[in-house]
Amino acid sequence: MTQLVRIHPGKDVEEAHMRDRSLIAHWVYEKGKAKNVIERIEKDGKTSFRINDYQELRSLFGQLLGEIQRITSEGDYDAARELVEAFAVKVDQELHKEVLARYTRLNIAPYSGFINPVYTPVVANGVIKDVRVSYTEDFTTQMLRYSKDFSFLPVR
Repeated sequence: MTQLVRIHPGKDVEEAHMRDRSLIAHWVYEKGKAKNVIERIEKDGKTSFRINDYQELRSLFGQLLGEIQRITSEGDYDAARELVEAFAVKVDQELHKEVLARYTRLNIAPYSGFINPVYTPVVANGVIKDVRVSYTEDFTTQMLRYSKDFSFLPVR
């Protein structure tokens, strides 16, 4: 629901990463309705969702993964388009209005950044025995290190 704050009222989901989250959430919700795997709760004008059966939800995730693998392996463009159009693009306009109203009251940005820890292996006799986790970088330092360590282009 939170990603809805980044969408203008009346618009569809356009960004790929937002569509993948939307597809997964909507697909498992719809496929699990008969068993009430995920329950939509409306209380005091606020909507929330409760997972009632985690094992069945995991099964649904597996079924969706299987279908996506099948589509990918077979190059089934029509099935891919149908899956995306049915579960990833459209926005429930009433829920969207509610989310925007609730989020506006928080007075916070819809995006946030974060700093990942630095992982340092602790090696004894050539075997990793532990991993030391530290927060020794600020955001700029982390981004520059990522650029150096994970870029496919040379740093000059």
